[in-house]
Amino acid sequence: MTLLSYEIFQTILEQGSFAKAAQVLHLTPSAISHSISSMEEEIGFALFIRGKNGVKLSSAGEEINPYIQRIVAAEQNLKQAVSQMKGLGAGKVNIGTINSVCLAWIPDIIRTFGEEHPQIAVELYQGSYNDVVEWVRNGTIDIGILSEAASDGLPFIPLMEDDLVAVVPKGYMPKETKVITPEDLKGQPFVIQQDSCDIDIIKYLDEYNLQVRANCHILDDQSAIAMVECKTGILLMPRLGLINPPEDVVIYPLYPRHYRKLGIACLSKDFLSPSARVMTQHIKDYVAQFTEE
Repeated sequence: MTLLSYEIFQTILEQGSFAKAAQVLHLTPSAISHSISSMEEEIGFALFIRGKNGVKLSSAGEEINPYIQRIVAAEQNLKQAVSQMKGLGAGKVNIGTINSVCLAWIPDIIRTFGEEHPQIAVELYQGSYNDVVEWVRNGTIDIGILSEAASDGLPFIPLMEDDLVAVVPKGYMPKETKVITPEDLKGQPFVIQQDSCDIDIIKYLDEYNLQVRANCHILDDQSAIAMVECKTGILLMPRLGLINPPEDVVIYPLYPRHYRKLGIACLSKDFLSPSARVMTQHIKDYVAQFTEE
């Protein structure tokens, strides 16, 4: 197997068909088919399942995919390093992150990074905590921004402590309420996000043995806040996710204080591509302005 065969494999996976991969790589369809056939013969298993709607990975293809992605990423990192040595500075960095970070930080990060490094392309992936971890592990992204509690043992670069807060329907709590305690939450209905998006909240509930009576099981922060607004329950969430909250909800800090630790996860701090290193430092500098306030 060769680097070209790995690149062909990756492109077929991205494009969903042999024909589209041939167009992207400027190769003939027969060359694409021959390359994959040679890989399958060498490995001893079929890598793709052909169907009317394109191709998808076989079980064997799923198993070797992370290794191929890492090889392709390593080749790209090498090219970027050589380019940097020659003073060209061109490159690409793939970032993965969660909903709240995507809304609060990413637009400014990408804009300011583009102004400082116009020669480096940025590709963004948004998903759950589980998605980001999987994307880092299989080489889809270079770096992921997520909570340390969800990083699953990946190398982690801390960025910021993001306080957890309670979002409550207006008028639901007594007027003198200044903070929300675990005692205040006992027996209350909750708006709950999926575990893959809300691991820090699940840990908080477990720590205080709070039984969840959930009327809504939501994926993203904005939908969850909307459910609070229509008085379906109380929402616990990180403060960063509060983008222009509606007037019909009240935000209370938790007492005792609880927070999630946001940071950057990667496969290896020592083997980041030059572009990923530059982006990592840019993100750290960007977030530092909030932690210094």
